[in-house]
Amino acid sequence: MMIDRRLIGAVPGSMRYVGASVALQWASLVANMAMILVVCRTLAGLWAGVAGEKDLVLLAVSVAAAAAVRGVCAVAAARMGCLASCAVKRTLRHQIYEKLLRLGPSYRADVRTSEVVQVTVEGADQLETYFAAYLPQLFYALLAPLTLFVALAFVSVPAAVVLLVCVPLIPVAIAAVQTWAKRLLGRYWGQYTELGDTFLENLQGLTTLKVYQADEFKQAEMNEQAEKFRRITMRVLTMQLNSITIMDLVAYGGAAAGVAVALTQMAAGAVGLGGCLAIILLAADYFIPMRQLGSFFHVAMNGMAASEKIFRLLDLPEPPAGGAAFPERCDVQARGLRFSYEEGREVLGGVDLDVPAGGFVAVVGESGCGKSTLAALLLGRLRGYAGSLAVGGVEVGALDAADLLANVTYVGHESYLFKGTVRENLLVAAPAASDDALWSALEATRLASFLRGEDGLDTMLAERGSNLSGGQRQRLAIARALLHETPVYVFDEATSNVDAESEDAIMDAVRGLAGRATVILISHRLANVVGADKIFVLDGGRVVEHGRHDDLVAAGGRYATLWRAQRELEEYGAAKRMVA
Repeated sequence: MMIDRRLIGAVPGSMRYVGASVALQWASLVANMAMILVVCRTLAGLWAGVAGEKDLVLLAVSVAAAAAVRGVCAVAAARMGCLASCAVKRTLRHQIYEKLLRLGPSYRADVRTSEVVQVTVEGADQLETYFAAYLPQLFYALLAPLTLFVALAFVSVPAAVVLLVCVPLIPVAIAAVQTWAKRLLGRYWGQYTELGDTFLENLQGLTTLKVYQADEFKQAEMNEQAEKFRRITMRVLTMQLNSITIMDLVAYGGAAAGVAVALTQMAAGAVGLGGCLAIILLAADYFIPMRQLGSFFHVAMNGMAASEKIFRLLDLPEPPAGGAAFPERCDVQARGLRFSYEEGREVLGGVDLDVPAGGFVAVVGESGCGKSTLAALLLGRLRGYAGSLAVGGVEVGALDAADLLANVTYVGHESYLFKGTVRENLLVAAPAASDDALWSALEATRLASFLRGEDGLDTMLAERGSNLSGGQRQRLAIARALLHETPVYVFDEATSNVDAESEDAIMDAVRGLAGRATVILISHRLANVVGADKIFVLDGGRVVEHGRHDDLVAAGGRYATLWRAQRELEEYGAAKRMVA
């Protein structure tokens, strides 16, 4: 009957609310039974002409008391259901959040961001019905027929037995469709998350689609997925309606059988008018709890399918917890470092490099040579490398994930800025920083004068800082990185797609860190790495050259070829601008 022990065990605090809800529903049933028995007794007395004023007063008091008790119990049971669902959603969302923190930046290698969002929001909401309605109704549906059987057995044992025997036919009908429904709802959730993933991707890339006039193609693709989702949704609804029809037939048929037995017993003189009326009026209460359970069944099945997605996320393998502490010596060393995203496609094929503590080292090469992969491995975003990658003599894979992120600052070509003020975005890196420290970081990236012309540190940023230019966004990200004050910095194409002024400001800030921290600069633009202590040239996933800029140019190897090609392009572009 869909009692998932793991799911219940994951949120044990909710079961006390479920138990309270069941107790309140049972109290409401007892009050209703008492009222019906008094009504039937009074009607029988009136039919026989023996009912007096006291009987009518008792009837009125019983009806009023039963209505009050049932009203209070209904409100209180709904409150208990609300508390149970709140506890479930709060607990599961907290567990998912903590899981993502433990997985670290590498979580995207195992699960899509859109799926995380969907199971955290919609998936947790689906479980609200499971805990707030289905579980209380399940236990109540087991308790109510037994309570009614005990009460009606004093009136007519045959009728009570017939009604009790017919009740299990409803869960039998539920069980008959459960296996099929589980598979169908599994496919439903798979299609739902796939549609959500496509929608999120298209929304994020809408500008690009418009630029290349590819939005019509993507719209047709999404319409196709939406049609698949519509079809499977209709199959789910058809299944629900068909199974509800079956349960209605069982419920009405069972009640009719009980009523028929009661009438037969009355005709035989074994049951009086009051007893017969009581059986007729209470027959429906045998089946209503199970019937309501059936109406919650399909929504609960949807929640169970969502819970499978949630537990798949919670069961993802985590990096070793409680690893080695980040070393005081912050030199970086790679020996025979290899990494493949998939079998047969090696991205890094035996990289050897040395970055001394406090050194300023650059890694250059053409696109696809493995530069960003090297940075992702150093940050722990990718796992499963072969060879050695160590910081201060300690393997990156052996370091505590949280400690690694606390001591290595990464700045990519598109750093994320949050909606809010400049101050709030900067304090992400240093919550205790003073305004003077914030302004100092902004001065270092030449962004202070612009912000003073706005609202200073209280200047509001739109989502992703979209109300700033690309260069201003990147300079603000660099300022935030400076405030983090970690012993190791990795700049991965940090000057990509910015204007010349911003590029100069960013590179001045990067050079200013050299000596105070270990700096690794990954860049395709060689003019930015001229002043590096050592330059490593990657080609085909291997280090083919390393040395200082002048030495590499004089050697006439791969670096010199790239340098000359870039210089020619820059000179050609400058000449063309002068002519224009």
